[in-house]
Amino acid sequence: MPVDRLLPDQDARDLIALARDIADKALAPRVDECERAETYPEGVFATLGEAGLLSLPYPEEWGGGGQPYEVYLQALEEIAARWAAVAVAVSVHSLSCHPLLAFGTDKQQADWLPQMLSGTTIGAYSLSEPQAGSDAGALTCKAVAVDDGYRITGEKAWITHGGIADFYNLFARTGTGSQGISCFLVPADTAGLTFGKPEEKMGLHAVPTTAAHYDDAYLPAERRIGAEGQGLQIAFSALDSGRLGIAAVAVGLAQAALDEALAYSQQRSTFGRKIIDHQGLGFLLADMAAAVDSARATYLDAARRRDAGLAYSRHASVAKLVATDAAMKVTTDAVQVLGGVGYTRDYRVERYMREAKIMQIFEGTNQIQRLVISRDLAKQG
Repeated sequence: MPVDRLLPDQDARDLIALARDIADKALAPRVDECERAETYPEGVFATLGEAGLLSLPYPEEWGGGGQPYEVYLQALEEIAARWAAVAVAVSVHSLSCHPLLAFGTDKQQADWLPQMLSGTTIGAYSLSEPQAGSDAGALTCKAVAVDDGYRITGEKAWITHGGIADFYNLFARTGTGSQGISCFLVPADTAGLTFGKPEEKMGLHAVPTTAAHYDDAYLPAERRIGAEGQGLQIAFSALDSGRLGIAAVAVGLAQAALDEALAYSQQRSTFGRKIIDHQGLGFLLADMAAAVDSARATYLDAARRRDAGLAYSRHASVAKLVATDAAMKVTTDAVQVLGGVGYTRDYRVERYMREAKIMQIFEGTNQIQRLVISRDLAKQG
């Protein structure tokens, strides 16, 4: 059901209504078939880009929507409520534009940001490696300085939109230790860059996740974003925003599961009563609704802090932790509400449950979120 949203003005309300309308018309009719067949949704991202939904939180001067994060995340939630895989890819695209906006030179921004934010190109983020996930300081993919550029050799892993995206944020080693990581903006057609076959995932089947292989790939020096050794600072600053994106996606997914469970509970009868009228089921649905509402409030609080220029790193971790744990619980409970049929592919809730699991893992596992939160609390103490 449509969510009543607290938005700053009529323009924001109109934007959310547009996102909801596009999601209903362009995403909802295709999601079941594409997810079941594991086929890429050709044309979907072009539609979102043409509507300006791929660059909402970025400045208008570069082709963005100029929207506060509070509004962008609610639009993202609307997309996620119809198609989680697409929403994750939209969040990753937004994440991949952040390094250039926050750390790029004026020339780099002028040269590349307009096309990145126009919706005509899609970005991806390549930080993780087969042996370096949560421990980003353990990266081994190397960028060796040569005349006027770098030679890249190594492997990256778990890239959403790998092999399809038009550009990639690459984090590679240029020195030793945690201060020896640098950030690069890599065009998809770079010679020496290839991609592995898509991972056989539990969910989010319609958008591929792959490894990337760099075989002595040459990048001109102008493709480095920020200073040498600044890579982890750039990566982590982007991840704060990315975690809010995943929190909003998780809430959208949980809302979809709640809606489906609620609809079923009002149609299915046992012992002469709708199952929602049995207190056991009614209370379960009440807990699901409380979890969704609480998670939404948590990500909006963090977003408003970001929009106000306040420190929000801990709050982003709290939002990601709360929202993705809520999504896992709500989708599991949705299967329970539907009973036996909820365990079949005839209903979407089994897919929602599979999709929710990854949200506790990517953009930093929820164990890492607890580490971030506890370290921030220790500093305050």
